[in-house]
Amino acid sequence: MYLHDYLNKIMRVWNAYEGQAVARFLSLQDFHVNEPNLYKENPDAAVSRQLPSPLDEIVSAHLKAVYHLMRSDAPNYTEAYRHQTSCIQAVVKLLQQMKEENWILPIMYVVSIDLRLLATKCEQQTKSSKCGEILEKAAESLMSCFRVCAGDTRSSDEDTKRLGMLNLVNQLLKVYFRINKLHLCKPLIRAIDSSNFKDSFSLAQRITYKYFAGRKAMYDSDFKNAEEYLSFAFDNCPRRFTKNKRLILIYLTPVKMLLGYMPRKEVLERYNVLQFHDLASAVKEGNVRRFDEAIRRHEMFFINAGVYLIVEKMKILTYRNLFKKVHQTMKTHQIDMNAFQTALQFSGVEDVSMDETHCIVANLIYEGRIKGYISYQHNKLVISKQNAFPSVVAA
Repeated sequence: MYLHDYLNKIMRVWNAYEGQAVARFLSLQDFHVNEPNLYKENPDAAVSRQLPSPLDEIVSAHLKAVYHLMRSDAPNYTEAYRHQTSCIQAVVKLLQQMKEENWILPIMYVVSIDLRLLATKCEQQTKSSKCGEILEKAAESLMSCFRVCAGDTRSSDEDTKRLGMLNLVNQLLKVYFRINKLHLCKPLIRAIDSSNFKDSFSLAQRITYKYFAGRKAMYDSDFKNAEEYLSFAFDNCPRRFTKNKRLILIYLTPVKMLLGYMPRKEVLERYNVLQFHDLASAVKEGNVRRFDEAIRRHEMFFINAGVYLIVEKMKILTYRNLFKKVHQTMKTHQIDMNAFQTALQFSGVEDVSMDETHCIVANLIYEGRIKGYISYQHNKLVISKQNAFPSVVAA
């Protein structure tokens, strides 16, 4: 394919308002990038003769990015990223000019995804002390598109560019998670959750969004919302995408456990996350020693998955179940604190003091895991006669 033919094809689908087709000609993942006849370092003059503005700017920047990516010696990701940045700036101009139309949104999607991927490549190759700087700059470019889409309030619901918001939000969430700037996710999540179009976005986009929003809620200790987001992502992700379902489950499992829902072994086995089975067994048994051993055994898995601090929080459930067994054994609503200390020692917390025992029980009361109060004068836990240990439901 020669440059003249390539430009003619773009012009034809452009005039036919075929956004998806135009987008394919601007994607760095499309087969046309393997065509040597398109490798032009300075295609500006030829492009501007055949294409209107600002489409010519978009195509020229794209071809320059292709040229630097497909160099015979080695890809120059830095230069390719620079031209891809120019490409998305021209897309912003296009979005602003075409005020009453949204058929061009697919163009924005592919250019945005390629910008993020190139920024990631640059980060991997750049030995800079300022890790994440390139991706943060890329996020600023993506935000330029987002502002145009979010501000399009005058168009009809069918033609509004607000329908492109979620795609951009997902790209931004991926960037912010990668560079560990999770505080920047909050306004994006709020914008989508309050949008009138939140149910109009494609299912694939909603699954991606719920996955990242669920992880953000999990890190904020908002486990109820985290469970809702992640459950939606897991339940709606097609079964054939096993890797994606496994990834969602790695975060959904500890969230559900903290809410009292213990995972079934067969589900964990199906998605190869049996590391959580050892934990769940220890929690249900109230076996502190086994819980600590499970944490140590699978420590690197939990750290690499980013859930180590979350699974550590499950220890409070282990204490709760252990103390419930003490209550069931003693069959009284006034339990001597020495009984709890003995139970802790028997369960592997060998050097626990009475003050530490008081602290553990107080935390359980504070978190609503036990209904009652500590009588320090008599060194006893006085528990409610009704539902003293609020239910922890097994799934």
